[in-house]
Amino acid sequence: MTRIAPGTGPVAPPPTGRRVALVAAILAVPLLGLWLLIARPALDLQWEHQPAHFWIVLAAGAINAALAWAVGSAARLRRDARLVLVSLSFLAAAGFLALHALATPGVLLEASNTGFALATPVGLTVAAVFAAWSSLDLDGARGERVVRLAPWLVGGLVVVMLGWAAVSLLRLGPLDAAAPPERMAVPFAALAVLGLVLYGVAVVRYLRMPRHAASPLPLAFAAAFTLLAEAEVAVALGRNWHLSWWEWHVLMLAAFVIIAVAAQRSWREERWAGLYTHDTAAGERDVSVLFADLAGFTRFSESHDPAEVTAMLNTYFTDAIPPLVERFGGRVDRLIGDAVMAVFEADAASGPSHAHRAAGAALALQQATGAVAAAHPDWPRFRVGVNSGTANVGILGTGGGRTYTVIGDTVNVASRIEHRAPVGGVAIAAATRARLGDAAVTEPLGDLQVAGRDAPVEAHLLVGLAG
Repeated sequence: MTRIAPGTGPVAPPPTGRRVALVAAILAVPLLGLWLLIARPALDLQWEHQPAHFWIVLAAGAINAALAWAVGSAARLRRDARLVLVSLSFLAAAGFLALHALATPGVLLEASNTGFALATPVGLTVAAVFAAWSSLDLDGARGERVVRLAPWLVGGLVVVMLGWAAVSLLRLGPLDAAAPPERMAVPFAALAVLGLVLYGVAVVRYLRMPRHAASPLPLAFAAAFTLLAEAEVAVALGRNWHLSWWEWHVLMLAAFVIIAVAAQRSWREERWAGLYTHDTAAGERDVSVLFADLAGFTRFSESHDPAEVTAMLNTYFTDAIPPLVERFGGRVDRLIGDAVMAVFEADAASGPSHAHRAAGAALALQQATGAVAAAHPDWPRFRVGVNSGTANVGILGTGGGRTYTVIGDTVNVASRIEHRAPVGGVAIAAATRARLGDAAVTEPLGDLQVAGRDAPVEAHLLVGLAG
């Protein structure tokens, strides 16, 4: 029987030595081809076609930009340190590749530009720094530090790329040469060596990551980083507009296509789950959980046309609640029939504590849906419950039905006290009340007996909240 790792799905067996040897042999072909072109210059044919160069580099940059956006979105949603660094690796490559595309004579400039010509090896090396960093152990305090620094890292990288573009165009400092340095020059060699070392670290560590049956991403990243390392070598050795020079363009494009294809074949809802750190895939989080349930939904659905029931649900669960939850820095975790579950986590970018944001969202939800119900007097109203505490996070389900969620006693209590809230009101557990402190205006609901617990749960009716 296949063992199920907590929250991650079935773990794939490690690749056999024969399979590893086959993959390594395939990835070695570009290096052998480059060696042949360098050893026999007669085979290194020249083909100067500027439009082809522009579109190849632009395509690689566009794929990179799309990957950077997709991974960055997942990183923010899941607060995963590895995804943060992977998105920065893609962003670095995309930005510097865009500069190199603009270096094509006749596109932006009439002649070659030293800074734009060096943009590719510089971008590959900066991307290698983030790739190697992403392969390290990023659980615990390390990962939290990376997530906190993410906005600064993104901003710093953008400033560096814009600065490089400005210095290149103004031909300042070391980028003031009239012509770009020849291949095999010190800048290319130094960048190639550094990139090789960093990509080598990333390849080895990604190959050692646990692989999951439904996600080929760790292996795909190892293959892509291998191709990018080979591209670094080709950049240093290739001759301009010769086959050896075109090779690194193709290698980069192939590397990013491999990752895009692997991501497309991964789980649809959790496309990047194969890269999650352990804390993200099966860890614990301090959270506040909000449950909202429509009181009287069964009677309403029995006495109304299905089209009207559908319209009511869409108005509440598509138009009203998700944007409101996001505005308070939370995420809609699940829709369960006529109920919704939202999760709020610690996030410096979101301002107040997650308990404060969850309580504020609960009050705002009742206000917003109350306004909707006022325009439709026969529509049911919500009851809302909020609880705060530690919950387990992870991926549940099999096949295409995998979903990322939080589970545990904190979630169960939030669900139970929601059933005891008055219609149109918000019930909060004692743990949330304690975190809100003097900011909350509440009335005691007493100790509630809830299903699944022997001891009663202290609950409060949330009347108002400062701020």
